[in-house]
Amino acid sequence: MGLAPSRCRASYVDTLNVELGIRSYPILIGAGLLGRPDLWRQHLQAQDLLIVSNTVVAPLYLPALAAGLAARRTVEVILPDGEAHKTLANAARVLDVLVANRFGRDCAVLALGGGVVGDLAGFAAACYQRGVAFVQVPTTLLAQVDSAVGGKTGVNHPGGKNLIGAFHQPVLVVTDSGTLATLPPRELRAGLAEVIKYGLICDAALFDWLEAHLDELLAGDPTGLAYVIRRSCEIKAAVVGRDEREQGERALLNLGHTFGHAAESATSYKEWLHGEAVGAGLVMAASASVECGLLAQREAERVHRLVERAGLPTRIASVPPEVALEHMRIDKKVLGGRLRLVLLRRIGEAVLSADYPAAALTRTLAAHFG
Repeated sequence: MGLAPSRCRASYVDTLNVELGIRSYPILIGAGLLGRPDLWRQHLQAQDLLIVSNTVVAPLYLPALAAGLAARRTVEVILPDGEAHKTLANAARVLDVLVANRFGRDCAVLALGGGVVGDLAGFAAACYQRGVAFVQVPTTLLAQVDSAVGGKTGVNHPGGKNLIGAFHQPVLVVTDSGTLATLPPRELRAGLAEVIKYGLICDAALFDWLEAHLDELLAGDPTGLAYVIRRSCEIKAAVVGRDEREQGERALLNLGHTFGHAAESATSYKEWLHGEAVGAGLVMAASASVECGLLAQREAERVHRLVERAGLPTRIASVPPEVALEHMRIDKKVLGGRLRLVLLRRIGEAVLSADYPAAALTRTLAAHFG
């Protein structure tokens, strides 16, 4: 799996860098990192810290984080858990606390939690005094392999997912893989959707590895999880380094997301976890690729099998196809009124295209929604 045994030691810190010139930052990966004052002293200068977490994660990991931060001034905001709470109102709540506690431009906002906490806290950090330092401390597999890296922040709108947001890179990502020990199985499966995505867009060998080792990941094997966290971060860091603001290649990281976001917004962010919606979206993207004559049917079947084995949905029965299409039409990849889709030429090669038969999309929606 490309991992030396020493990488599983509790004291080991695996370090990757996201190369963005003056906005470059490290990703620290390892078990037991939250409570290590030496790492925080080395990598974070700010003395005034706002910690944003939620009602599920805070009782589990806020004490360890607070101990690691030692003598610094810390204030906490604890939000409700769930995608339905990733709103402008809760972002305003975070901003209100920053103002009430007279935080200056030399403060830092720390996001302790999954993708919802990271996106919302990052958006507040981007807005406060036109941008203050932001640290991602992801505690879910999905956040550790995907959303904590890359600087996309934002909140949802009833009309669409992540429609309100900003690019605001963190200054540091601290990925404590030990937090996965308390992750519910449903959340673990949801995170695997993003790992499968990386294999599909640019790493066929990773996809092959997932087919062979999926059961170990589902069982929470620390060595396997360490491998997919590292490999996923390598891929995303490289893509973000080449295309920070999604002008080209980075859009490929949205494979399955246009379909998945439609499922989320059409169900008011209450029925599906983000990763579950993405899992179904990956199957839909593969199906659409077959309909467009790009992908062999046997490869689409491999995608379907792996997503299904991961315990993720492969269709969204509760949303009518025409409703899904309406939500897709306000996706951020719409350009000049034309919806662009991320499609597959083969496992390990994706392409962004607006040049596809409308009937192919119609057939895909009819087969997988409603």
